[in-house]
Amino acid sequence: MIRENKEIAENHPATRAEKLSLGFSPCPNDTFIFHALVHGLVPCGGLSFSERLEDVETLNGLALAGLLDVSKISYHLLGHILDDYLLLESGGALGRGCGPLLVARQPLDAARLAGRKIALPGRYTTAALLLRLFAPSLTEFVYLPFERIMPAVADGSVDAGVIIHESRFTFAAHGLHQVVDLGQWWELETGQPIPLGGIAAKRALGSDTLLALERGLAASIDYAYQHPAAARPYIRAHSQEMSDEVCDAHIGLYVNGFSRALGAEGKAAVQVLLERAAAAGIMPASAQPLFVSQM
Repeated sequence: MIRENKEIAENHPATRAEKLSLGFSPCPNDTFIFHALVHGLVPCGGLSFSERLEDVETLNGLALAGLLDVSKISYHLLGHILDDYLLLESGGALGRGCGPLLVARQPLDAARLAGRKIALPGRYTTAALLLRLFAPSLTEFVYLPFERIMPAVADGSVDAGVIIHESRFTFAAHGLHQVVDLGQWWELETGQPIPLGGIAAKRALGSDTLLALERGLAASIDYAYQHPAAARPYIRAHSQEMSDEVCDAHIGLYVNGFSRALGAEGKAAVQVLLERAAAAGIMPASAQPLFVSQM
């Protein structure tokens, strides 16, 4: 059991001289997961952190440039950075019924997407990867910040768009129509849960630090569930005017048992995604160990 805040902070002080740079998004699932960790409320091997909250594609770019020690990234990006980073088994977003949605202003048959201009929330997002796996012939992509995709679809700037995060709860209110649930397609196609985003950490940190990070993330999730009111101000401060109901729905959808520990099923899903992307020529194949336990 996680002990009370004060006792944890006193018995597990952050003694590391240099803080680790840590990137995650301001979305409710990430602030829920990371709140206790970054505020020193759970043990993490004496590590402390300098956090940077950015949208997922900005985080992808920072990790691609090697500028963060630890970061939430899209699983699509993971295949491009495996020489320098590996995947932590805690803290990510992977599950069923939680994948990106392709939406349009009018009902649209998925078989008639060829030649359509489609908005994607970033080149290295898993949403972009899933659409390319679903419809390899598509080439007319427009990359936009995720919050601009629904307005672009609604005003006709693009023919369709792939939406992520809380947009899946609100697209109907914008008069948009679902074309395909890419997560559902993935599950039917592979039988695997959909890997959306994971926590990458630099291999150079060493196995002791990497294992401490995994344990710290799992403890931070436990703390968030055991003290649900503690993280609420932090979540709301970064939730971009989302209602409490949307915040709670967001957390409920994207934080689950796989977030605490991928386990055999979660690891298999990640491996399948990377293998399929490499086979499609979307990312390079890699022989690098993927997890700390494989180092």
